[in-house]
Amino acid sequence: MQSLQKIIEILDLEEIEQNHYRANSPDEGWQRVYGGQVIGQALVAASRTVESARHAHSLHGYFLRAGDTRIPILYKVDRIRDGRSFTTRRVVAIQNGEAIFTLSISFQVHEQGLSHQFPMPSAPDPESLMDEDELRAEQAKAWPQDLKDVHTSSSAIQIRHVNPLDLLNPQASDPNQMCWMKTREVLPSDPRLHQCVLAYLSDWSLLDTATRPHAISFLQDNVQMASLDHAMWFHRPFRADQWLLYVQDSPAASGSRGFNRGLIYNQAGDLVASATQEGLMRVVD
Repeated sequence: MQSLQKIIEILDLEEIEQNHYRANSPDEGWQRVYGGQVIGQALVAASRTVESARHAHSLHGYFLRAGDTRIPILYKVDRIRDGRSFTTRRVVAIQNGEAIFTLSISFQVHEQGLSHQFPMPSAPDPESLMDEDELRAEQAKAWPQDLKDVHTSSSAIQIRHVNPLDLLNPQASDPNQMCWMKTREVLPSDPRLHQCVLAYLSDWSLLDTATRPHAISFLQDNVQMASLDHAMWFHRPFRADQWLLYVQDSPAASGSRGFNRGLIYNQAGDLVASATQEGLMRVVD
């Protein structure tokens, strides 16, 4: 089982030069680096160059090349601007001398102001739902052994889907889904760590939303899927080690791309973050 400490270690980058950080990927059998990992690590790198009183309020990233899990990733931070209220950073993730990911992040000092939000939709209590690890283990009884080896290991992250899919034999459904998510163990209190962990989590199921009307999944041999870009906005303080409801929909898919949106609520009903993503969703012969 992947421990929470391992996730924290993945997000704890090594500073090798001013504005330059090095990170590794876990050896979990994936063919490429998980997108949420690169988002989280790039956010860590940017945060290391910003005073602690300022927290990220938005980020926008592009996935340029598939990351190689076998070699380290270099993160280079450009200090774009330091203003009185806002700070801007740009991060480039590099492997083999080529950019694999870019991320722009804006940080802000805490301010009081006008406030409103969409209400949280009704959802079953997370304790009444099956854990994704248990669900996959049940589904995997009918899977080939190679899929079992890669996709049924236990995770430090708890995901509980309201309407789960059979990944190997999906049925067509509406382009929306909800799931509860949190870490299995308690995190340190650093708000920046919770933002980086949520950035890591936010890529977990978002692109899958666009596959639902088409009865396909990333486990099928003729389906090619990859994140193309990702954006997040942090609205209110939260803890990533407490249940968060991820409400996702996909307004459109075209040109082998699926567009997806997500709203993230805490159990009190506060909208704490939002995310959008477009991803490659190609069906091949």
